[in-house]
Amino acid sequence: MYVVVYSARPSSIGTIQHNTKAGIRDRSEGHIVTDLSFPAFLYDKYKADSNNLEEGLFKGKILVQGYKAVFTSPSSAKDVEGDGDGADVIQNNRRAKNSVSGIKVKKHVAQIIKMEKVTPRSIAYIACQVRFALSSVTLWRSVNGDFDYIQFWRSIIDFFERPPSREAQRRVNKLLEWWTRKVFGKSRREDLSNTVKANMSVNALARQRAQLDDVAFDSN
Repeated sequence: MYVVVYSARPSSIGTIQHNTKAGIRDRSEGHIVTDLSFPAFLYDKYKADSNNLEEGLFKGKILVQGYKAVFTSPSSAKDVEGDGDGADVIQNNRRAKNSVSGIKVKKHVAQIIKMEKVTPRSIAYIACQVRFALSSVTLWRSVNGDFDYIQFWRSIIDFFERPPSREAQRRVNKLLEWWTRKVFGKSRREDLSNTVKANMSVNALARQRAQLDDVAFDSN
């Protein structure tokens, strides 16, 4: 699956899709699939907006499932709906270190390598793995026909690590936060700033109680 921008009327899309598939199969001009073509599986709902190609990029369901299957267990890949609303994977695994019978539960890859956040390079790695899995090729090669996996990997890394502006960097940061919620859940205590922590009710209550004690002391 690759991103194809349709400009024809809806009634003719079926014909265009057939012609596109034939063109890719026959490697005709304008349809040669290379690493310069982002696969549709990278996109949310597998659709790209030709006027905003960044919208939905790296939010494809298959991509997220592939990531979770590798890093947080194949069973966790079944639940990728929502936006991090499920239980925290990290917390769940901490609780499940020992079963009722006392037998240790096998750790998943993210636990073994102490990964608690999704990184750009791990996304690029999974994108290459998913692309290979969806292809008809049975033997891994860094260059498969017209498609160069190394360049494909670099293009993804550049998207995350070389944004052209501060605003683009902000969008990248937001996307990575979305990924971390998707994969590991919402529990990110270590990401809270000191200011945010100070304004939470437990700390705010402690300050208020101290202030009341000070007022009472001064009035005596």
